[in-house]
Amino acid sequence: MSTLAAVAATGRFQLRFQSLFQQGRALAFPCDAQGHVPMDDLSERARCNYLYARAVVGREYATPAVVPDLAS
Repeated sequence: MSTLAAVAATGRFQLRFQSLFQQGRALAFPCDAQGHVPMDDLSERARCNYLYARAVVGREYATPAVVPDLAS
């Protein structure tokens, strides 16, 4: 089984907001396969960052993408 297939099988994903201006800069949050972020499980700082990233999509961050969580 490939690494991506193994990660997908575990159900671990991230909702990734890529910066429009700085290559390599992004914000990522744990989510399910549909991109739903469990906001109640986020720290206060992560919750603020998530809400900020959502508010500035198209101005500072690209539309988010659901990607396998390779760090897990």
